[in-house]
Amino acid sequence: MSFKEIAPGFHVSGQLQPADLDAAARQGIRSVICNRPDGEEAGQPTAALMAEKAHEAGLGFAHVPVAIGGPTAADAARMAEALDALPGPVLAYCRSGARSSKAWEMAPRHHEPGSFTKVWDVVVVGGGSAGIATAASLLRRRHGLSVAVVEPADTHYYQPGWTMVGAGVFKPETTRRPMASVMPHGTEWMQTAASGFSPDENLVYLENGTCLAYRTLVVAPGITLDWDAIPGLAETLGRNGVTSNYRYDLAPYTNRLVEELTAGRALFTQPPMPIKCAGAPQKAMYLSCDRWRDAGRLGNIDVQFHTAGAALFGVAAYVPALMDYVRRYDIHLNLQSRLVAVDGGGRTATFERQDGDGTVRREELGFDMLHAVPPQVAPEFIRTSPLAAASGFVEVDEATLQHPRYPSVFALGDGCSASNAKTAAAVRKQAPVVAENVLSVLAGKEPVAVYDGYGSCPLTVERGKIVLAEFGYGGKLLPTFPNWMLDGTKATRAAWFLKDRVLPPFYWNGMLKGYEWMVKPAHKGDRPAA
Repeated sequence: MSFKEIAPGFHVSGQLQPADLDAAARQGIRSVICNRPDGEEAGQPTAALMAEKAHEAGLGFAHVPVAIGGPTAADAARMAEALDALPGPVLAYCRSGARSSKAWEMAPRHHEPGSFTKVWDVVVVGGGSAGIATAASLLRRRHGLSVAVVEPADTHYYQPGWTMVGAGVFKPETTRRPMASVMPHGTEWMQTAASGFSPDENLVYLENGTCLAYRTLVVAPGITLDWDAIPGLAETLGRNGVTSNYRYDLAPYTNRLVEELTAGRALFTQPPMPIKCAGAPQKAMYLSCDRWRDAGRLGNIDVQFHTAGAALFGVAAYVPALMDYVRRYDIHLNLQSRLVAVDGGGRTATFERQDGDGTVRREELGFDMLHAVPPQVAPEFIRTSPLAAASGFVEVDEATLQHPRYPSVFALGDGCSASNAKTAAAVRKQAPVVAENVLSVLAGKEPVAVYDGYGSCPLTVERGKIVLAEFGYGGKLLPTFPNWMLDGTKATRAAWFLKDRVLPPFYWNGMLKGYEWMVKPAHKGDRPAA
């Protein structure tokens, strides 16, 4: 059995069995810490049994139970005491090793009082659109603010462009830039990942074993695409006709499949909410159908849309225009139908479908092309942190985007718990709200700016036309333009021009630079627009 080395002399593991302790001793481990509470699942060996077997193997042992929600400051203190008392190397374990890692990171030996040379005005976790836009907005408002951005990736992606890559409209390389080129001037980039939080101490823990102290924290970690949640999907992506525009490297494969398919069955899927850009699964389908129609092949292709939802789109005002295209392309619409397994070699997809009476049945369908979208969840280091809501995402007040229990913490983007649609357009509205509220809290005041839940989904129904869905909390329509200029409930060429020509340079040169054109934050007490 192998163990993950977190730092010299400290290893972590998932659940150990008594027989594993002799193997650990043979590998040079001298002490074991159990971070799992007794009784979490059936068959789990108790800490007392493991202590007995550890002593028989000549190992030191300590039980420092950490609940599933993650270590508290008290847990971290007990972890530090155990580490100080036990001979090393030490092996700590829990169900997966995650709680053991976090308990070690939070142990006070890492941050003795007065050990910090700097306390940041703002620490931003995440270098995606939300994190970069917020950091840029903060620094445009207050030069000289000390801002650290925590982001391990060396490339920044314009993800809304991947639908257009899959349709052969954009080149893939136009949707990426070096992370260093988008990092706002005046920030310090910490090129490592965040691994945990101690909000009572105003600390962020990093995977490199260090931590950052902050006055305010902005959490923008994005969302995790859980490819492994659908058995068989991950291993067949990019081959056997299985693709997804939700990955940079796969969008060109979508384009190739659409170009090559002349007849057969094409399946497009959408998982349960929440997902980023809820319109993207059907955007891929409409643009594919448009190309097949233009090539005279659409009549030879059985196009099916399988969505786990009970409606084609969550805001009813836009459904009629979309249904016009469903009928135009002769798409077989399957509501409450969820992809649950893929056999790539056999070109077979398995769905669970709910009938009108609530009966759930399984159905296997062969395919020649499968555009799959995976379930999506909060990142693990968020789900297991004190910041998480019941959903696993960072808990926030829906108006101010401030954490309800930790006033110095804010969150936005795909990783926060607000009920808005998870889109780049939502981030564009959220970033100035968070920037103003962070500065207000730094000044010792209450948050002043409010977010109305705005999100936008440019539904590409054919090449050259888009249904521009714009809405806020509760599905309220929030159009940017008057109807005489652009009616978002209909497919228009004007909306396509925005998606194709305006939004990409606006993203790179406006939003990520802190320019807030047409997104001035509303404030508490403002009168609503007439």
